[in-house]
Amino acid sequence: MIQHLYLHIPFCHRVCPYCSFYKHTPGNTDMAAFVDAILNELTLHQRQLDLRPKTIYFGGGTPTALSRSHLTTLIHGLRQRLDLSDLQELCLEANPKTVSPAKATLLRDLGVTRVSLGVQAWDQPTLTLLGRDHAPDEATETFHILRDAGIPALNLDLMFSIPHQTLDIWTAGLHHSLSLKPDHLSCYNLTYEEDTDFLQRHQTGELDQNQDRDADHFGTTIDLLEAAGYEHYETSNFALPGRRSLHNQAYWQGADYLGLGPSASSTHQRTRWKNISDTTRYNELLSQNRVPIVESEDLTDNQWLMERIALELRTAEGLSLSRIAPSIAHWLPTLQTENLIHLTPTHLHLTREGKPLVDQIAETLIPEEPK
Repeated sequence: MIQHLYLHIPFCHRVCPYCSFYKHTPGNTDMAAFVDAILNELTLHQRQLDLRPKTIYFGGGTPTALSRSHLTTLIHGLRQRLDLSDLQELCLEANPKTVSPAKATLLRDLGVTRVSLGVQAWDQPTLTLLGRDHAPDEATETFHILRDAGIPALNLDLMFSIPHQTLDIWTAGLHHSLSLKPDHLSCYNLTYEEDTDFLQRHQTGELDQNQDRDADHFGTTIDLLEAAGYEHYETSNFALPGRRSLHNQAYWQGADYLGLGPSASSTHQRTRWKNISDTTRYNELLSQNRVPIVESEDLTDNQWLMERIALELRTAEGLSLSRIAPSIAHWLPTLQTENLIHLTPTHLHLTREGKPLVDQIAETLIPEEPK
C-alpha cells in the first residue's frame, strides 16, 4: 500500500535562477486540461496500486499559481477518487505573490493542513539576487493572511549563505522569522544546481561559494532556532514540538510514494520511475489514457543502502547501525575521536560539530559498489 502522494505543479510566474526543479511560466497552458490530466493519471495508477494516503503534498513550481476554481476541482477530484480516511497531512507550497485572503480561506476550506511559504530571504537585495518577485513586507503580509485564515500549520522556507548575504543579514532574517512564530522552518544552504543560471554565474566567478560562510550561517541557525524551542529534526528542518512535516519524514524514512504531474518521481517496492518533463506532452499522453512514464529502474541493494545512509544520517533519529557494513565500521572510532558522531546501542547520531559535514560523513559510511 502507498500512503504518500506528491503532486508536481510546474507553473511559476517568474522562474528563479537558482532552481533546478522542472518549472515554467503558465504561458498558453490549458489549466483545466492539466488538472484533468493529473486526476486521470491518478485513476490510471489506481488500476495497479493500492493507495490510501496519510500525506498529500503539492509542490512545484508554485501550486498556488492555480486559480481557486482549478484548486477546488483538483482537491475535490482527489477526495472523490481516494480513500482519505487515514489522511493526516495535506500540505501545499505557496509563493507570497499568489495568496490572497480569498485563496487562503479556500485552502482552509479544502482541508489544507499545512502551507509552506517560499520566502527565501527577508532583505530586498538578497531577494533581487534570487530573482524573487515579492518584497519582504509582502511575505510578512501573506504569512498573516494564512494565519488569519486558520491554516493549522505554517512553514517558512529560507535560504542561507547566498553571495553578498552577510551573517548579520541572515541573523536579522532569522529573528524576523521567529517574530512571526511559524510552526516550522526549512533553512537550506544555497547550492549551485545543474541547468541553472546560478551555476553558470558561479562558473564565471560572478557568484562565490564560501565554506566558512556556510558553516557560520548554519551554526547560527541551529543556535537561534533551538534556543527558541524548535527541534532540529533534519539537517535543513526545524519544528516546534508536534509540528514536524509528516510527508517529508516519510521520504527520509524510505517510505513508498506516488508522484503525479510532469517530472514527478515515484518509488514502490524499490522500483523508481519518473514522468516526462514536458507539460504539453504530459497533457497529451493523459488525454490518450497513456501513463506518462519515461524512466524506470529497479534499485539495487547498494543503491537502496546508499539512500538510507544519506537520508537517515540527516535526521534526529540517526542512522541505524544495521546499515553500516563491516568493511566500513573501522571508520567509526575515528569519527568519534574527531567528535563528529556519537553512538547508542542501535544508532549513529551526528554531533553539533558533525552536522555541517553530513554529506562528507555519509560518503565515508557508504560501501563501494560490488564489482
